[in-house]
Amino acid sequence: MSDLAAGLSDLYARIPLGMRFGLEPMRQACARTRHPENAFPAVHVAGTNGKGSVCAMVESIARAQGLRTGLYTSPHLCRFAERIRLDGEPIDENALASLLHEALGAGGDLSFFEAATLAAFLAFRAANVDIGIIEVGIGGRLDATNLIPTPRAAAITRIALDHTDRLGPTLVDIAREKAGIAKRGLDLVLGPMSSEVRTAIDEVARANGATTSDALGIKVPRRIGLAGEHQKENARIAAVLGARIGATPASIEEGIAGVRWPGRLEQIDLNWLLDAAHNPDGAEALARYLQSTTTHLPLPPERIVLVFGALGDKDWRAMLAILAPLSSKRIYVPLPGAARTAVDPHEMSHLFAGVVAGSVDEALSLASREAKREKALVVVTGSMVLVGEARAKLLGLPRDPPVAL
Repeated sequence: MSDLAAGLSDLYARIPLGMRFGLEPMRQACARTRHPENAFPAVHVAGTNGKGSVCAMVESIARAQGLRTGLYTSPHLCRFAERIRLDGEPIDENALASLLHEALGAGGDLSFFEAATLAAFLAFRAANVDIGIIEVGIGGRLDATNLIPTPRAAAITRIALDHTDRLGPTLVDIAREKAGIAKRGLDLVLGPMSSEVRTAIDEVARANGATTSDALGIKVPRRIGLAGEHQKENARIAAVLGARIGATPASIEEGIAGVRWPGRLEQIDLNWLLDAAHNPDGAEALARYLQSTTTHLPLPPERIVLVFGALGDKDWRAMLAILAPLSSKRIYVPLPGAARTAVDPHEMSHLFAGVVAGSVDEALSLASREAKREKALVVVTGSMVLVGEARAKLLGLPRDPPVAL
């Protein structure tokens, strides 16, 4: 077994601890590794949807400005190394193996996500990055990433219902948890949200000695490297964050135009569209795209093949209610190696009629035949686990086991 394989094996053994809330184990591990969280200026981004896209945009802006960058996101699509990027590229496997060994040795009780986060902090310190762009895992207040000191800039993208078992049953509850990234002297950049949600975030920010501002009045960059109308909101936020880390208007334009973020309305050839929508808010964004007037859309339902799979803790019924009517051909699939219980595809087919596939391979094969017969577009969505598996198979990419953390 290689050093990296051994490290990943040890890391994956910690999955039962999940994405644990609470900062004390992480605080102790950072102290034992000489506080890597203090070694770099940071951008911190929370939100239900859009935070990964915003992080990718800010990282692209920073590179356009000539900065050495670190980017930490989760979960991965195909390889674990995607979570920790240096100058836009997944971290070298040998370096990752060494960092995982150090992180896992820093505290015997670190969870999967805590150890991964610590490895990212260590990587950014070792690489002497000029800026570390860090995506919150879940929530914000008690997320392992929130151990960083006051960042250079921070944002909350969108607030929607997701992880309600952990963050609370209402949008206001969720907003308060995400607003926990506010720190004294920080101004949080906010995406579009209701007045009630904005009030809740403002209250938490003020209590933490922070302020808030929104990005609604910011001019949308001329070109955005990611598809979908919703990316205009993300680009506005990224433009503000980019300016706050010292990027010029030219670098902001260049970075947002050149950003790449796989699995988000990602077109592969002409027949495949992969989108990591995994909650109703994300499904609505995907539906708007499918009904838009781009070069090949909208298509009638008989020319869209939906390949769908979901984790059981997601509101998959609401997602299907949004997406199923857009396609007359639906293929439901179990999720491979899901860390949490996946939805039985037969249960989905009872809600909206469709074919049940026994595996992702079978689902892609069925979808490919349908697409060729009807000159249709295959839309793969419902879970990042499914999108990552499909992307690896379609592009012939190596695959680490998926982890929805």
